[in-house]
Amino acid sequence: MKTSLAIQNLKCGGCAHTISTKISALTGVEEVEVDVEKALVHFNYTNDDERVLVINTLHQLGYPIVGAKNTVVSKAASFVSCAIGKISK
Repeated sequence: MKTSLAIQNLKCGGCAHTISTKISALTGVEEVEVDVEKALVHFNYTNDDERVLVINTLHQLGYPIVGAKNTVVSKAASFVSCAIGKISK
């Protein structure tokens, strides 16, 4: 199944690189694409558990889905994820 998730705190290509790398590494998740301008993550998955795992991973990285609580901790985590993404690009 293919889906798209609108996320918070997505700022740049560094963020997108981190998201793409981490989400692509999840078992059962494929064809990850990040649209920085629209703050969307597109991916294929085979069952709902994998979709939930993607949502939880995004939250841990600091990119909660739209509608989820966006705490100061999430915002700080996104800055760290962004910096790592820029370095490892």
